[in-house]
Amino acid sequence: MSNPNDMACKNMPGISRRNFIKYTGLTLVGVFFFRIEATGETQKGYLLVDKKKCQGCMSCMLACSLVHHGEENLSLSRIQILQNPQGSFPDVLVISQCRQCVDPACVASCPVGALKADPNYDYVIMVNKEECIGCKSCVRACPYKPGRTIWNFKDNHSQKCDLCAKTPYWNATGGLNGEKACVEICPLDAIIFTTQTPVQEGDAGYSVNLRGEEWERLGYSID
Repeated sequence: MSNPNDMACKNMPGISRRNFIKYTGLTLVGVFFFRIEATGETQKGYLLVDKKKCQGCMSCMLACSLVHHGEENLSLSRIQILQNPQGSFPDVLVISQCRQCVDPACVASCPVGALKADPNYDYVIMVNKEECIGCKSCVRACPYKPGRTIWNFKDNHSQKCDLCAKTPYWNATGGLNGEKACVEICPLDAIIFTTQTPVQEGDAGYSVNLRGEEWERLGYSID
C-alpha cells in the first residue's frame, strides 16, 4: 500500500518527502500557536450581567455606540438587550453581551485573520476593520442568538465587544485594566467586569447576582 505522504509529494514537484514532512510539521506548529493566541489563552476579561436587576433602559447600548462611533445608535451597539413583553420575569429581558469565549468560533471562522487577540491591547479579541473583507463568516459563526459579532452596516465591516480597548469618542482608558462604558453608565449597577473565568450556563450565558440589601429594601427579591 502506498504511503499517503509519498503520494502528496509526487503531486508537488520539487518537494522531497523529507521537506514535505518538515513543512507540514511547521504548519501544524504555526496553527497551534495561532490558536493559543487567537482563542484567548492570554486574554482574560468578562462582562457579567444580572438580568434580574437590569430594567431594560438600554443605557449600556447607547453608551456603547456613543464611545465607539460617536453617535447613539442601538444597531451599532456591541451589547444587545432584547425585550419580550409577552414573557415572564426574569425572561422578559435578554442581555446579550459578548462572552469573550475561551475558544471563540468567530475567530476560528475568519478566513483572513482579521479577528484575533490584539497584543497591543492586552490580547483583547477584536476585529481589525482594515483587514476585514466583509464576508460575515464571524457573524454567522457565533453560536448564540443574537450573535455577539455584529455587522456595522455603515462602514461595512464586522465588529464585536473589545472591552472598550479602542473607544475613539471616549477619553477614558479601556481594555482589561480600564473602564468599560456599559459598566460605568448602568444606573442600577447591573453589569460588572471580572478577570476570573465565569461558569457558563449553556445558552443562558454568564450570570451573576448583584442584588444586595439595598435592592431588597426596594421590594425586590435578592435570591
